[in-house]
Amino acid sequence: MDDLEQQCEDAVFNVCDARERYPLQCTKELEKCIKLTNEICMAKVLVEPIKIPNLPSFTNKHSTAFEKNLSEATELLKIQEHKLQIKEQRYTETIKVLLNLLESHPDSRPCLSLLAHCYFYTQDFIAAAQCYEKLVQLCPEENLYKLYYAQSLHQACMYQEAWTVCSSIINQSNLEFKVKKLQAAIKYGQEDMVAAKNLVDQCPADDVDTEINLGCLLYKEEQYEQALKKFANALQIAGFKPHLSYNVALCYFKLKEYAASLKHIASIIEHGIREHPELSVGMTTEGIEVRSVGNTLTLHETALTEAFNLKAAIEYQLQNYDAAKEALTDMPPRSEEELDAVTLHNQALINMDTKPSEGFEKLQFLLQQNPFPPETFANLLLLYCKYQYYDLAADVLAENVHLTYKYLTPYLYDFLDALITQQTSPEEAYRKFDDLANKHTEALRKATKQVQEARLNHDDNAVKKAVNDYEEALDRYVPVLMAQAKIYWDLENYTQVEKIFKKSVEFCNENDVWKLNVAHTLFMQENKFKDATRFYEPIVKKRFDNILDVSAIVLANLCVSYIMTSQNAEAEELMKKIEKEEEAVSFEDQDKKLFHLCIVNLVIGTLYCSKGNYEFGISRVMKSLEPYNKKLGTDTWFYAKRCFLSLLEQLAKQLVVLKDSTLQECIQFLEHCEVYGKDIMTVIDQPFDIQDMLNVSPQGKRTVVYEARYLKALFLKLQMS
Repeated sequence: MDDLEQQCEDAVFNVCDARERYPLQCTKELEKCIKLTNEICMAKVLVEPIKIPNLPSFTNKHSTAFEKNLSEATELLKIQEHKLQIKEQRYTETIKVLLNLLESHPDSRPCLSLLAHCYFYTQDFIAAAQCYEKLVQLCPEENLYKLYYAQSLHQACMYQEAWTVCSSIINQSNLEFKVKKLQAAIKYGQEDMVAAKNLVDQCPADDVDTEINLGCLLYKEEQYEQALKKFANALQIAGFKPHLSYNVALCYFKLKEYAASLKHIASIIEHGIREHPELSVGMTTEGIEVRSVGNTLTLHETALTEAFNLKAAIEYQLQNYDAAKEALTDMPPRSEEELDAVTLHNQALINMDTKPSEGFEKLQFLLQQNPFPPETFANLLLLYCKYQYYDLAADVLAENVHLTYKYLTPYLYDFLDALITQQTSPEEAYRKFDDLANKHTEALRKATKQVQEARLNHDDNAVKKAVNDYEEALDRYVPVLMAQAKIYWDLENYTQVEKIFKKSVEFCNENDVWKLNVAHTLFMQENKFKDATRFYEPIVKKRFDNILDVSAIVLANLCVSYIMTSQNAEAEELMKKIEKEEEAVSFEDQDKKLFHLCIVNLVIGTLYCSKGNYEFGISRVMKSLEPYNKKLGTDTWFYAKRCFLSLLEQLAKQLVVLKDSTLQECIQFLEHCEVYGKDIMTVIDQPFDIQDMLNVSPQGKRTVVYEARYLKALFLKLQMS
């Protein structure tokens, strides 16, 4: 092999590993129970994937030798006019030229070599492997070709094939440790940690890559503190490296030291923006349309994708969902087909509430890939259960038994089994949930004892570990408790739900999810509004300065509780606070729709209507939707029309008498809804409405304008009679 070609190949080999794995665990908050729907949604843990970096940390050397000899190489290939394309990393354009040349010179070693180089830099590892495979056939004596071939196969996650090629490399002193690193990476990818450790131990101890690789192994063994020490030491030796800083941030994340993790993430992002402004960081969030930056090596070397995914995970864990979405849109723009599996997975989870159909499509697509983020399987099942597609969850479990043992913990499997069972046998499901709850309470008592013992021994590290263990056990217990309570909630047996919550007060009395659902349960009993107020108030006061961050239905239920306990002044003060906050937001963004005050008024109006005071109640409902262009929506119309239907029923039965002026106001209100409700659907399409699709009403009848006209016709008929 000539010197030029070898230097070109060295540039390819000294490319940082492009398939990083970053684990991302986020606990999703319990869905707020909307009083009007009488439903408690289960709490659940959603684990987002973050991939750990592959074992070998190949150094990020620039291909200086390649650039030096670029002129000679382009002359050899007769593509002098395209040399700037390669130098400027315009690999896609160069690939087209090389492919044309390859048609006339199919066995050209320089052409194949440079083509493989470009494919590798664009992370098309399958194509790169095919080029190297041909080079190995042309030059079987060249071990470097075999090494690059094996590396490309490894990057494509074809581990067994990569191992076979590595094994065929004849011992060569200058390649020995490169081969060892690559073999260790292959075993790491195959999750054979013992073999990977043996291979890493054979590498030079003074090599910073060895330190990093040992950190990766410790991370895999969940020894995060020890892994952090290895990565921090390597960072001190090697200086700032984006991927190394990311490893440090990842360890802090696993240790739940989010501030330290965000500090390292900020360094990665600042470095990426400063060194590579062409990556358009944050442009998408600002609403600026920019072209895709593609999956270039430059993007990979900055570790920006990994950093933004981790930032999204932290914000998601802290329940800052808007910030989590922003973190994903801040990353350099790429088209959907260019997204890596982790970003695609995280997008599906974070946007599931607003785009469930797209979310399910992405998770189903990922499950068909090999490999796929390991958390995909569990999350798809949990989301099926959340949206009550229990049959689909059961089908996925039955069709993927081999994945069940690999990706589901015994706890999660039992939990899913109980959720699916409750559709056919609520009694059996309750028993299963009860068994799970008993196991968790035992674990919680054990963890409580460990915390107490550690505090008595004044062992801060032991206290920290014991507290983390307790919190993790509690996170597993709360979803079981909520699912168990939901069985009685669906039966409207709120007294029994309260009893279930009372049994768990020992462990959950400081848990926000538990307190929220206790408040809802007391509220629904309609004779415990004072007790409900005691649970709602701390939730609201905790975020009083940012009151719009509180669920609208929580604010509405608290206002109703105040009114029902003759605390009208407190209710009025709360509503003024909401109105003031909405005005402030509207001043900054006039087009933004805000529904908090609207929903509060809707609930209060519904309350008065249910008590028979239709004059006041219906006027409150009508005023709640003003201005119509900002307040009229699918949900608000659903709750408003129920009051009008109730009023029509009472009028038809001649159980109430309404002033003519009020009746005319109702007709005018419905006329306004006709004007502003043309494009507002009355039903939100679910991702898999299989049965509804068979017997669905015409599209035109599922709009606010149709229903408003229908209600107006009924009022006019009553008026005429």
